[in-house]
Amino acid sequence: MTEQDILERIKQLVDDEHRLRSKATAGEVDPVNERQRLAELEVMLDQCWDLLRQRRARIYVGASPDDAQVSSPRQVEGYLQ
Repeated sequence: MTEQDILERIKQLVDDEHRLRSKATAGEVDPVNERQRLAELEVMLDQCWDLLRQRRARIYVGASPDDAQVSSPRQVEGYLQ
């Protein structure tokens, strides 16, 4: 997965999030399903951003960005802000 692939995936996930929020505002989605799907989207976005940061860090230190791996949901959600 290239940096461009990751950025495209992030854009898709953000677009999905916006569509879901619009449907929720219009009353077209069950609130329970909305919260669950939003939580899933947030985790996937966090994983994508983490992977992007890993790749960039590897490039910075002269390592191969292709060796970066997707972190588990538990790991990315456990990072301190």
